[in-house]
Amino acid sequence: MKPLIYISSILFVFLAVSLENPAQADSWTINHWNPPFDYDVSPTSSDYRTLDAAAQKWRFCISYPHLKDPYWLSVNYGMTEEARRLGVAFRLVEAGGYPHLQRQILQIEDCLSKGADALIVGTVSYQGLTDLFARLGPDLPVIATVNDINNQGVTAKIGVSWTEMGNKVGAFLAKRHPSGSATTKIALLPGPLGAEWVDFVLQGFYQAITGSAVEVVTEKRGDTGKEIQRNLVEEVLEETPNIDYIIGTAPTAEAAVSLLRRRDLSEQIKIVSFYLTHGVSRGINRGKILAAPTDKPVLQGKMSIEQAVRVLEGKVLHQHMGPEILLVDQENIRSIDPLLSLAPASFLPVYKFP
Repeated sequence: MKPLIYISSILFVFLAVSLENPAQADSWTINHWNPPFDYDVSPTSSDYRTLDAAAQKWRFCISYPHLKDPYWLSVNYGMTEEARRLGVAFRLVEAGGYPHLQRQILQIEDCLSKGADALIVGTVSYQGLTDLFARLGPDLPVIATVNDINNQGVTAKIGVSWTEMGNKVGAFLAKRHPSGSATTKIALLPGPLGAEWVDFVLQGFYQAITGSAVEVVTEKRGDTGKEIQRNLVEEVLEETPNIDYIIGTAPTAEAAVSLLRRRDLSEQIKIVSFYLTHGVSRGINRGKILAAPTDKPVLQGKMSIEQAVRVLEGKVLHQHMGPEILLVDQENIRSIDPLLSLAPASFLPVYKFP
């Protein structure tokens, strides 16, 4: 437990200091794409220095798919910290889940009606906001954050390739179970049906396990709400008992830890998550979850605010950029910087800043 206590203490101290003393300009290691908006192009890694401050108090409308899990809470934390540092303001709305495209559209329209210099959007649908952006016109900058989106009407993007996120997980499994070894049976719970980011994850995952001894024997889709994922894991355990791994979203992995323990299956069935959250991090630290890639959601939140300011001030360095993806496992969990990926445990959602 000592490493967890140590990390929690760091997070608490960091939050207390940051609230009283806004950070100065920072430097990040990032990936950027040229041409932009094309994940088929290999990104370039480079050092990136942030602005010292915004030229004026810009106002942003921010829209998320939801705030139901720690992933988007960590994005929110990063945005709040960067807005505080740069001296800008925002209003946040969240759609409540990936099925709610129309709700997200109405929320964005209402948010913009209250006044905004730019829109930062984590979309619930790859194509679904294109008509809205056309109605808004070219005078309103749109910065896509985290989730990929149709390029039409989008000014800049902050994100990573979710195909690469899935590939990281697949490659991890393929290395453990190469061709010629005993067949390894996988239950796959990748997330919501109809969410394009899930399709990208699966594309990379299946590419990576091709030719290995990894076999997907069941796949179940569902929203990333905790209860829905818990129910899906229970269905898997009832319907497909002879599996070796449960692979899925962070809520899937978190639910699987307790359900496997209850059924005395923790030694038989292993768990891997497609992304890192607080619960997944704890699971890795305790040896209950094997691994998860992190796309550093806190840093993506910071980068999104920074990018929006640069767009408005004509200072854009890279139209499309994001953090480097890191696979976190039981060997390196204690050496990574948690403050790039996870909001402090005491952080609560900020819907309006300041």
